[in-house]
Amino acid sequence: MKMISVSKELQENSYPGRGIIIGKTKDGSKAVTAYFIMGRSENSRNRVFVTEDEGIRTQAFDPSKLSDPSLIIYAPVRVLGNFTIVTNGDQTDTVYDGMKQGMSFEESLRSREFEPDAPNYTPRISGLLHVENGSFNYAMSILKSNNGNPDQCNRYTFAYSNPVNGEGHFIHTYMGDGNPLPSFEGEPELVEISDSIDEYTDMLWNSLNQDNKVSLFVRYIDIATGKYESKIVNKNK
Repeated sequence: MKMISVSKELQENSYPGRGIIIGKTKDGSKAVTAYFIMGRSENSRNRVFVTEDEGIRTQAFDPSKLSDPSLIIYAPVRVLGNFTIVTNGDQTDTVYDGMKQGMSFEESLRSREFEPDAPNYTPRISGLLHVENGSFNYAMSILKSNNGNPDQCNRYTFAYSNPVNGEGHFIHTYMGDGNPLPSFEGEPELVEISDSIDEYTDMLWNSLNQDNKVSLFVRYIDIATGKYESKIVNKNK
């Protein structure tokens, strides 16, 4: 698979929707994840990321303008021991609860499917980072309708063992803007990961469409110690 420029990819796509990146720094010392949200409606744009425990939660920026919290208010990031769960919906809790009961990442998601937001049927994208005893691996998942047909849910899981330094994978909900919005297709895209959390955060935020971007979260986890550093950028301030 050819590596793409995530900056170019984002700049050329006005509406990738929500996106997850997972990978490893060039120096091999950090596991990296990033999650961003975008919005076209007032309800979707009326959000910020806030810290909650070791993860984050979406929150209404102006509670008086919140019309439907069902698909926009959730915890995108939660931590369970040595696992960091990143998703674009309340399936974060599904994975967290399932793994706590001994199920795998993939097994936990079998009870879920794409979002019930006809006619888009937005895919549920999820990621899992496992950092333990100086090792790192990760997995990504997408649950999507069958080419817009809600009668079938197609489930794909991609697992990456022994990640390559400086490489990561990027999965997002939409191929681009449209009506209905076209679901992501194919494998997660191969992208570059840099050593600096500040530079990577700035690059991602500046590459997202100015009108549609809402919030961005980036975390760098030290593979040797498990300690992490996080950055949150919100358009609404």
